[in-house]
Order: sequence, then C-alpha cells, then structure tokens
Amino acid sequence: MLERFHVPVEDRVYVRQEKMRAATETVFKKMGLTDEDAALSADVLMLSDIRGCETHGVSNMLRQYVKGYNEGTINARPEITTIRESPTTATMDGGGGLGLHTAPVAMNVAIEKAKKHGMASVSMRNSGHLGMAAYHAMMALEHDMIGLCMTGGGGSGSNFGMVPTFGTETRFGTNPIAWAAPADKMPPFVFDVATTQVAGNKLMLAERVGAKLEPGWITDANGVPIMEPTDLPPLGEFKMLPFGGTRENGSHKGYGFASVVYILCQTLAGSGWNAPSGGGHHFMVYNIDAFTDVAKFKSDMDDFLEGLANTKPAPGHDEVVYAGLPEARETEERTKNGIPYHREVIDWFHSISGELDLGIQLP
Repeated sequence: MLERFHVPVEDRVYVRQEKMRAATETVFKKMGLTDEDAALSADVLMLSDIRGCETHGVSNMLRQYVKGYNEGTINARPEITTIRESPTTATMDGGGGLGLHTAPVAMNVAIEKAKKHGMASVSMRNSGHLGMAAYHAMMALEHDMIGLCMTGGGGSGSNFGMVPTFGTETRFGTNPIAWAAPADKMPPFVFDVATTQVAGNKLMLAERVGAKLEPGWITDANGVPIMEPTDLPPLGEFKMLPFGGTRENGSHKGYGFASVVYILCQTLAGSGWNAPSGGGHHFMVYNIDAFTDVAKFKSDMDDFLEGLANTKPAPGHDEVVYAGLPEARETEERTKNGIPYHREVIDWFHSISGELDLGIQLP
C-alpha cells in the first residue's frame, strides 16, 4: 500500500489481532449473525488488517456493514441455494447475505469440485460485499490449488462507481480481481487489484489521513478526469476512473477488465443488467495436481518468485517485490507488534459499543 495511505504515527493505536477479532465478532453477533458466520466474517476482515490491506479491514468496512444491517439491506441469516450445477460448475444464490460469509461457501464448492475434476468454476449472485477478494482466492492455497476470485457489477448504486473510458455515467463498481498461487519456501503469490485506477476504499483512507488524490484517479461530476492533485470531493461529486486513468495511459484496458468481471460475476450468474454493485462474485480453482507434480510446481514457483525478488532495483529504489511479499512481511510484523489503527477507528468502536451496549474496550 502506498505510504500516503498509512496511518500517521501520531494517530496510531496498536491493537492485538485477537482483541480486535473478538470485538468484531461481538458486533457481527449483535447484528444477528450466527456464531459461525460472525467468526468467519471477522476472519475475513482480520486477514485484511494483518496483511496491511486496511482498505478492506475493520476500519472502513465494519461501519458500512452495521449501517447495511440496520437499514435492512443485508440479510443476517441468508439461505444459500444452488440454482444450476454440473460436475465442474455451479451458479449459487447468496440469499442477500454479506459476502464475507456467503462467498466462502461458493469457494468451498469450487474447491471440492476441483479435487474431483481438476478445475471448477462457481458464480454467486445476490450476495453482498465480500471484503478482501484475496481472502477467498487464498482459500485454495491450503489445498495445493490456484484460486481466483472476482467481484462486482453495475456501479449506478455505488458511491465509488467507475465510468467507462470517455463516459460520464458510472457503469461499474471497482470490480476487483484476485489470484493466489502457492509456493514452497517463498511467500505465496497473491495478486489482488481493483480495475479502477485506485481502490474505492483507499479514497476513504486518504480522507481519514488527510492525503491528496493523485492526478488521473477520479473524474469530476461530469466524468472529466481530474489531472492535478486534489482532496477527495464529497460523495456524488466525483466518479472513479478505470486503471490507466486516461485513454492515452491505457484506461481502455481497465475498462475491458471491468467488463470481464461484470460478465462473469453478473451476466453469467443470471443477475441481469446493473444489479447492485458487489452483488455478484465469481470463483475459479485450478487443482495443480491435475496439471503437474505439486512439489515441482512449488519449487518452480520458488525459483520464479526468488528471481523477481532478486531483480536488480532501478536507481532510487531499494528492492523489487512481487504481489504477496510485502503482505507476508506485514503479517509477521503485525502479528508480533499489533495492528496500527487510526484513533478515529478506535473511537468508532467505543461509540458503537455504547450505542449497542456491547462492552467493547480497545486497545
């Protein structure tokens, strides 16, 4: 994550993951989730925080989920059903539940099918925000499989909707894609990116820490790219750009990837045009053993990843990293020393604890 999104040193409050996990579970249970679903939902958020992906951890997301439960837009006790199925595929309905605990059900279905048939693919509709997409892709790692997760849909109802290249109306959410592939001794390759120029939740982090947005990240209210550093405008007065930003810098590529995500998460799942943003997910699993020897694959991955990490850095840079390496380092650091939350986040926890009579005390 870019340095500008880190919590300023003077605003950091360190909390052990176990304590924050317990507090988060308490909030989810109060919202009506079962103990199992509350624990799973907290696990998704805490993996985000422990890996340093604070955009999708408790800081931004938990308050949004509480709002959704209180407004009745998220079903705390969803019935997950299978709409259509084959030996290697399935289409599922998440019952309007939060994707934090419905999406893992779909990913587990894909994993079980891939164990039998080598590959599998599952689309899930009518399911809410799934948190960090990498969490679900990484579920495949412990089974010696490669995992893929993507999520998103139409952006008309989203505060962080994306315009197509040259467009003035939002047509997508941030529509992220995540891949995870195991290695042996090296940290696994874990690639998780929005198809917007910057993840929507990073804008919330930027506002919290007082950082400016870079040129080409967002548009004004009319869809014109803002090409100078800017503060985050009020919600409704800006739109997200595809990655690349402008056509000259390749925004048609981000636009194209967002379209692929939409097709697999929405159209393939039978949701129809412009279903709520984040209302559809797609999962794929590759069973490595069906393609090659697992030990050789992991050894070859080590060679590949070590080669990347040992690449001579360009002037002005200390090293070359690959997707998943910084997060692995952050996990080690935060497990040892605690997770640095912004004091505003801690204040929110104490506020919601008082409001809901939860008895939460942090740190």
